[in-house]
Amino acid sequence: MPQAKDVVLVGAGHAHVIALRDFGRNPVPGIRLTLISRDFFIPYSGMLPGLVAGHYHCDDAHIDVRPLAQFAGARLVRDEATGLDLHGRRVLTKEQGPVPFDILSFDIGSAPNTAGVPGAGEHAIAIKPIDRFLAAFDELLSRTRERRGKTRIAMVGAGAGGVELLLSVEARLRSEAAREGFDPAGLSFTLISDAADILPAFPGSFRDRFRTLLIARGIGIITNAKVVRVENGRLHLEQGATVDADEILWATHAAPAHWLSETGLPVDASGFLRVDACLSVVGHDTIFAAGDTIAFEPRNLPKSGVYAVRAGPVLAENIRRAAAGRRLEKFRPQEQALYLMSVGRKYAVGTRNGITVSGHWVWRWKDWLDRRFMGRFRNLPGKSWAVGASG
Repeated sequence: MPQAKDVVLVGAGHAHVIALRDFGRNPVPGIRLTLISRDFFIPYSGMLPGLVAGHYHCDDAHIDVRPLAQFAGARLVRDEATGLDLHGRRVLTKEQGPVPFDILSFDIGSAPNTAGVPGAGEHAIAIKPIDRFLAAFDELLSRTRERRGKTRIAMVGAGAGGVELLLSVEARLRSEAAREGFDPAGLSFTLISDAADILPAFPGSFRDRFRTLLIARGIGIITNAKVVRVENGRLHLEQGATVDADEILWATHAAPAHWLSETGLPVDASGFLRVDACLSVVGHDTIFAAGDTIAFEPRNLPKSGVYAVRAGPVLAENIRRAAAGRRLEKFRPQEQALYLMSVGRKYAVGTRNGITVSGHWVWRWKDWLDRRFMGRFRNLPGKSWAVGASG
């Protein structure tokens, strides 16, 4: 009888929740699954802007990994990975000690890169990790009420995450101010980009659509402006100018977990795990990674949940194949992903293959896709085995 394999999933990112569902639907005898996650109630990034804008309740936009783990027959360890004993094949955790593995997978997401900007970590609210942002956003709402709506908000980073989230924050705060009886005009919003334009990775027609929306909503745009220092209430730009802000949101280029570079696994110049076409870490055919934490060597992939979701089934299949000693399958991400971005109201803009569309119908389409995705993790069939949960 083949020896059982301990498969450890570090992080409950989009690829891992898809993989867990896959294992629940197609269990493999002899594979013992363990999920290590700091939290068990995981926000879905695709619905974050709608949650911030007030279109969704918290339960709508979160995946509870406890029933998902039960469905997959996985043990849950509520803890945070802090390192790796590569030689001893153990994941090091913050509180509950080492977790041994035969096969390992990372899907731990990323965080905005505040380390290189003095004061950013202390005075800005990072949008990742999402769970911590949501807690900080609730506090921001309280402070805005205390100021009777008179608040200046700055968003640093004009990629997809920064633009979409700022529009959601603007819509929510103006709505809250009006409901509390304050003048929404007391709120001001500024978007700051170190690039020559907003949304630099997107087609011109898409950028133009959002620039028009931002201007119409009274959101200031500052481009070619690198933030070099952050103080309480003030941003210092490279050219010497300053921007005053009561609340600073941070959505710059993603950064990896700092401890990955200390594991002995290969990382790129930025510290992301280098993975090959099969999602295995280069040089390690039983260690995998997916989502924002990877540098995909066949071609550059944006840090987008679209690719993490699509990687999930391939990741599950390759874990099965690695356990059986079989040849791994290649992950073939689509060349042109569909992007649907909301604008804080029930209106969205979409683009694919250079074509841009917008309207309330696009928001309904995005809403349907997001709810359909979340529906995969609702009402899962029960399993007869017990789940060993730590924490």
